[in-house]
Amino acid sequence: MTARLCRAIALTLGLLLAGPAWAQITVLDQAQDRSGGAAAPAEAEAEAAPPPCGTQPLTIARMGWPSAEILAEIHARLLAREYGCQTRVMPGDLAATASAMGSTGQPAVAPEMWVTRVAEVWNAAIAAQMLRPAANSFAQTELEGWFVPGFLAAAHPELKGVAQLRQVLPTLNGGKPVSFISCPVDWACALINRNLVAALELKGLVEIIEPDNRFAMDRLIAEAVSRKEPFLLYYWQPNAVLAQFDFAALDMGAYDAEAMACLAQQACAEPRPSAFPNETVVVALAEWVFTDLPAIAGYFQRSSLPLAEMNRLLVQLNETGASVEGVAERFVAERQDLWKSWVGNAP
Repeated sequence: MTARLCRAIALTLGLLLAGPAWAQITVLDQAQDRSGGAAAPAEAEAEAAPPPCGTQPLTIARMGWPSAEILAEIHARLLAREYGCQTRVMPGDLAATASAMGSTGQPAVAPEMWVTRVAEVWNAAIAAQMLRPAANSFAQTELEGWFVPGFLAAAHPELKGVAQLRQVLPTLNGGKPVSFISCPVDWACALINRNLVAALELKGLVEIIEPDNRFAMDRLIAEAVSRKEPFLLYYWQPNAVLAQFDFAALDMGAYDAEAMACLAQQACAEPRPSAFPNETVVVALAEWVFTDLPAIAGYFQRSSLPLAEMNRLLVQLNETGASVEGVAERFVAERQDLWKSWVGNAP
């Protein structure tokens, strides 16, 4: 993993991994039409229809972490190529971008908005009818959980989820505890994982390892994979590590908000199992895009990207000499099978 990528991810881990967020958020029907009024005759609609992209450059927020940077550059290129749009990619971050979209309608697009992290600003902008979600940024919303290496999953097909760990773990590692590579000790997920181990009655079956930092965590994972030893790990997505190595996600069971609230506490008296909460990560559009540029709004409503694909793009970004722009151009050139449905019947 390059130092550039590690620095970029480290800058945002405090935001994205500060523990589960249970703030109430407002998510409107992504397909609703607020244009109102009676439908005009087809001829009048054709005469009044604006250019697909309008007459001004379409502004796209490029957030300061790798997956959001890649999405911004991909969308800028596809809108230019398929719709003839003028686009302008501009730097942004979660709070500032959500606030600006909610007050000025600019930027027009934020391709990776982590809504629960800016719930208050988001809800105010929704209430003011200044922005709304077009689609989930990623096709999956379960972004964190427990994994096992692929070779272990292949050797034990009965190991589908955490419910089978009590039966499988005693057969591994000569009966000794199996390593569980958890989060750095000062991260909220480290505490949740400790309580989950107790809730799943895995004490004595796993040895929890809490590295000092993210870099040590990735090094431990790489070393364990190279030794082909059985181990568990916690990880989150999107992330290059899950594509760089072969891992299988374990079914964490159902999400239980009450149980998770206890798991996140230092003194959880009676820990009970729960999956990690889903994240609301959306393509946010300024409201005027829906009303003034319906073809572009439709593009973004179809633009969810599979998590596994983003993980692969992040691996490409780790390659020597790679750049965000280069990875985006490669995606546009090579993955028409994924993005063709986004553009639909583009003019």
